[in-house]
Amino acid sequence: MKSFSDAVQGPKLTHHISRFIPDRLITILILAFVGLAIVDQVQAYRSMAFTIKSMTGITPFFLLAIVFAGYAKASGADRLIAKAFSGKAGMTVMAAALAGALSPFCSCGVIPLIAAMLASGVPLAPVMAFCISSPIMDPEMFILTAAGINLNFAVAKTIAAIGMGLTAGFTVFGLQKAGFLKNPLKKAVGCGCGEPSFNTSEKIQVVWRFWHYPKLKSQFIEEVQKSGGFLFKWMLFAFFLESLMVAYIPAEWIVEMVGSGNNFAIPLAAVVGIPAYMNGYAAIPLVAGLMEMGMIPGSAMTFITSGAVSSIPAALAVYALVRKPVFAVYLTLGLLGSIIAGYAYQFSGFML
Repeated sequence: MKSFSDAVQGPKLTHHISRFIPDRLITILILAFVGLAIVDQVQAYRSMAFTIKSMTGITPFFLLAIVFAGYAKASGADRLIAKAFSGKAGMTVMAAALAGALSPFCSCGVIPLIAAMLASGVPLAPVMAFCISSPIMDPEMFILTAAGINLNFAVAKTIAAIGMGLTAGFTVFGLQKAGFLKNPLKKAVGCGCGEPSFNTSEKIQVVWRFWHYPKLKSQFIEEVQKSGGFLFKWMLFAFFLESLMVAYIPAEWIVEMVGSGNNFAIPLAAVVGIPAYMNGYAAIPLVAGLMEMGMIPGSAMTFITSGAVSSIPAALAVYALVRKPVFAVYLTLGLLGSIIAGYAYQFSGFML
């Protein structure tokens, strides 16, 4: 079985990696910043500050996910996780959707965990359920949403997260049954799996205290360094791009599109959420302010759920990992799910 580090940095894939991401991405980022500094020096400094602040804010979750991936590889727990999610599709998808809504990972911090799960052979259906539901809600975000907007909105958002996760998981399961999405990970970052690459009936031995063994300890360090470096570059680029979106897209334009005067306010909110959504915690006061300015509740629900799944940082991070058909399904399910959640919230009467 290939680990995430083997998949990302295996010697046979060096050419693919260099062609796909690292050096070119950093070069593009540097050139973009230099170009911005020439055109708008003030915004260049603001973008740098925004990027640093965003990276700092996500660091605890990012490190937790990276360490988890490294621990899973070194201890052998990745095989245990893969086996746990390789049972009956209905149970695993439901468990993944619920676990996602209760997990503390944001839209970017969940990516290393998802990559490790896919690389270790966890089926795509429960991974997609977890991937969709996890960034939308977590316990801390529930409390902040209830305080910053209102309790009903927080409860409805939690229901939306679980519902979107379940829908995504079962949709992917159906597509795979029909013969689609068999190899979810890109060759540059994956082993081409998606089905368990081991006998699910075999006994799995996990070395929980792997640090007592030099070889396993080295595997842990290598995993953290390689997977962390791979995703760090993508997130750095994504947050820089997000800073430009925030700077050059006025809030008044957003309200005009998603206010009560627009019959297509809820679908448009899903699209607006892509460039305008910053992160789950920053979105709470943003949505509260937009609602005060005229955004209808349904648009607010669509905006905050679609943004968590399809925002620039989240989308780029997922795009870095999976093949284009899987990425297209991910975006489609996220956007359609958020639109349905918005209409359901708008006309349910639950928002009162």
